[in-house]
Formats: sequence, structure tokens, C-alpha cells
Amino acid sequence: MTGFSFDDGLRSAIAGRLSRFEHRRRADAGGLKRAAVAVVVVEDEAPGEAAFLLTRRTPRLRSHGGQWALPGGRVDPDETIEQTALRELHEELGVQATPDDILGTLDDYPTRSGYLIAPVVVWSTQATLVLSPEEVSAAYRIGCRELFRDGSPEIVAIAESDRPIIRLPLPVATVNAPTAAVLYQFREVALAGRDTRVDHFEQPVFAWR
Repeated sequence: MTGFSFDDGLRSAIAGRLSRFEHRRRADAGGLKRAAVAVVVVEDEAPGEAAFLLTRRTPRLRSHGGQWALPGGRVDPDETIEQTALRELHEELGVQATPDDILGTLDDYPTRSGYLIAPVVVWSTQATLVLSPEEVSAAYRIGCRELFRDGSPEIVAIAESDRPIIRLPLPVATVNAPTAAVLYQFREVALAGRDTRVDHFEQPVFAWR
């Protein structure tokens, strides 16, 4: 797979595909806590190529410490998922994005740890990241082309569930669901134009807590 150019053509293509995609948004969270994450499309370290931002959570966090994640967090009262995604993106990585930078949304993804995650796709031209030391130990720009690696995604059966887990081999690590599920749907819907659902994919047991 060749790279994706970080230009107005890609931005328009992603926005168009997301606007046509009938995302599944649950009116009733079913006891799950609502959360939002930002799938942030940025320019890669190789100029002209499109990438996305991936973070490593600091191991000091009580919940999911040390895990690979997208910027995001719990939705505050009277806050939309879009507002949450933009707020968390600024708090965690210092990226100042506006509603005009939002390209669309993907399906809600329920997690074993009690959250209903709404992914929001954001376009950012900001070059510098300012990491929150309380939440993020590292952040990486991963070329969008890496989502199309041979053998990706990896779909693996586990004894603890009748649903298979999904994971993505990326240059920095092999990333598991829920992050892998969100990024795979981003790949399929936003980059490839294929309507694909991912809420049937399981998470590894270590992420159930």
C-alpha cells in the first residue's frame, strides 16, 4: 500500500465517506459510561504523508495504565462527544482543534471495562505536540499506510469469549482493541470507503478491567 497524501483531497475524501456512513450511535448507553476518542489525522514526520496520532498511557494511571490508546476520555455532563474529543485532545496532547476540524464520526464501541466509546475523526495541521505528563508517556505519528500492512488486522480466538479479538501490528507495537477496533474501522470507512462494523470484535482479557 502506498502512502496517503496529507492534502485537501484526502481531507475531502475522508469527510465525504464519513458523511455517507450511517454510524451507529446508541441512544441508551445501557449502563455504560459514555466516552469519546479522537482519531487525529496529521502530517507524518515524512513531509506530505498522512498519519494518525497514537499515545501510550502513563503507567501511573489507575485505569488502563501503560496501554496504547487514542486521545480521549469520559464525556462530561452537558458535553457532546465532539466537545469531549476536542477537549481531551487539547488536554492530553496540546492540540488546539475546532469543530470545523471534525470530519465525522464512527460507530460506538462498547468496552469490557464499562465504557461506550464514540470515535471522532479530526484533521489537524498543528506540528507540535505538548504531552500531559499525568496522562501520556509518549505520542507517535503513525503513517496511515501502516493500517494496510500485510496480515493486518490479526483476528484471534480466545478461550474466554465466543468473539475473536482484533489487533493491529504497527511500527511501535501490536495494538489491541478497543483502539485496534476503532483504527480498523477508520481504515475501512474513512480511508478505503468500505462500510465495516467492528463492535463484534472482542478485547484481550487484560483490557477487561
